[in-house]
Amino acid sequence: MSQLSFQSDSYAVSHAGCVRPLNEDNFLVEPQSGLWLVADGMGGHDAGEVASASIVEHLATMGIATSAPDLRARFEDRLARAHAEIRRVAQERGVTIGSTVAALLAIDGRFACLWSGDSRVYLVRDDAISQVSRDHTEVQELLDRGVITADEARNWPRRNVITRAVGVSDDIDVDIAQGELQPGDTFVLGTDGLTAHVSDDEILSAVAGGSPQQACEALLQMVLARGGTDNVTIIVVRMLDAANMPSTYRKSAAYAGNGHDRNGDRP
Repeated sequence: MSQLSFQSDSYAVSHAGCVRPLNEDNFLVEPQSGLWLVADGMGGHDAGEVASASIVEHLATMGIATSAPDLRARFEDRLARAHAEIRRVAQERGVTIGSTVAALLAIDGRFACLWSGDSRVYLVRDDAISQVSRDHTEVQELLDRGVITADEARNWPRRNVITRAVGVSDDIDVDIAQGELQPGDTFVLGTDGLTAHVSDDEILSAVAGGSPQQACEALLQMVLARGGTDNVTIIVVRMLDAANMPSTYRKSAAYAGNGHDRNGDRP
């Protein structure tokens, strides 16, 4: 049976923010399975929470994969089940509901990031940050076509309109980026409640300044101090070389908000 080539230290936080009464974000932390994800639900009558929770609940049944292809196949199978359930609930309620998803898979020294919507995955490596995912939004499409500039995009009136999400159309449309893991690689997964208030450079600074827990807490406080106009969920995952891992390394971590941690407590 394949195993993660690196031990991982991860932490997650989720908060309703300063404006919205309900947190429709959800997250999943499954280090033993090599899976971390955030999901940002949307829809009327509190159905957004149902959509994001469906993704988390189905993906939590993945189990332990035997290889990288097996891990991806399990992920895609569970996501398809969630998609079908969200479509069924939407039909029963007569509303359009759905959820973004941004996930990190890691096994056998490799990683894959899969996403649909505008929740993001960043990679911090060698003191530099790069956005692995690419937003599925109207404003990103306009940027790609050269219709608007990056400065105009920041204040574009329809900048929050997404073009893909799980559950909103007949078929799932998910993008993927893959690569080799390196010791010290740190991934940051976040819903748009994070990136609405915090820049890439600030994310890099928070990650470089401490542990995954410290980074999550610093970023959350930054969001709330700036108004927290949306729900916000953040996961920070750091890959550790098992051969050089200190004996004091602690695998478990605490979490706040909606989500599952199958090695620790659920809040």
